[in-house]
Amino acid sequence: MSNKDIKRFQEIRQHIDKLELSEEEKSNSYKHIEEWYAEDKSFGTIYQELAAISPKIEALFQEMGLI
Repeated sequence: MSNKDIKRFQEIRQHIDKLELSEEEKSNSYKHIEEWYAEDKSFGTIYQELAAISPKIEALFQEMGLI
């Protein structure tokens, strides 16, 4: 994670900690956030690799609303 992402993740964790949730619910929330980050990071990696192949990929992703 980049420093910016780590900071955001920590802020989200702090807000979740303040909620009246069971420890299990908090843990599940943390897991989902980590999974979303991993998915987002994977998408970024795939996008970068495809964009390196053809500049048309960026236009396509924009058209699809993915970036």
